[in-house]
Amino acid sequence: MRQHQFGNTGRSIAAIGQGSWYIDAARRGLAVSAIRRGLDLGMRHIDTAEMYGSGAAESVVGEAIRGRRDDVFLVSKVLPENASRHGTRAACERSLKQLGTDHLDCYLLHWRGAHPLEETFAAFEDLQDQGKILSFGVSNFDVDDLEEAWAVAGPGRLACNQVLYHLKERAIEHAVIPWCERHEVAVVAYSPFGHDDFPGPKTAGGRALGDIALAHDASPRQIALAFLTRKPALFAIPKAAQAAHAEENAAAGAIDLSDQEIHLLDEAFPRGPQPRFLPVI
Repeated sequence: MRQHQFGNTGRSIAAIGQGSWYIDAARRGLAVSAIRRGLDLGMRHIDTAEMYGSGAAESVVGEAIRGRRDDVFLVSKVLPENASRHGTRAACERSLKQLGTDHLDCYLLHWRGAHPLEETFAAFEDLQDQGKILSFGVSNFDVDDLEEAWAVAGPGRLACNQVLYHLKERAIEHAVIPWCERHEVAVVAYSPFGHDDFPGPKTAGGRALGDIALAHDASPRQIALAFLTRKPALFAIPKAAQAAHAEENAAAGAIDLSDQEIHLLDEAFPRGPQPRFLPVI
């Protein structure tokens, strides 16, 4: 499994981790087994959020990691409406309880809201001082938001920016990824297969994926994950609610694409012009 350094945390973790959005909608036993299988295969980075199922996803993750906390790089997120100084601390306590742990490896602001970043980051620092979070970052931040966050938090304080990124949505390549690379901020791709919109085998993109997959004895989804994590700053967190899917995702961490293969995918999935606003879902 390919390892990348996670921002400025000084910790190296697998480039491919495990997401949990909607995992609470799956059969709980299968979902728990899938997460545990992912851990067995080195996918230590597990991402969740208080928003997912109003805490239900955190509960599933908590059950899956019980007895294995030391194996996990655990991330959760605070909702913007809760992101005052007091609200952030209270939200973190709720997440810790749902997850059955005493600390998070990284805690994120889910997206920009009405509360000033100064309040949210002050709460993050309070939680760090208490040992309840080890690092913090943001999600769905464009470059202007990142610049403000950097100024408020201070140099070297932001661990990551979690953003929408898949082959058919490459907007972050214009400015967000270069900014994060310059500032040693990890870029974490959510919904790396698209939101129920993975390229079909009869499309131009699907054919390119299929050809490259054949050369690697891999699946098109594995090739997509290899592309999205091709740089040292990039991570992806696909969800798997079945052990077989976790195994497929983990195997993508051993695939290294050639420059020619990356070029072919560039042509098959053009990034398009830089949008005025950062795409989110």
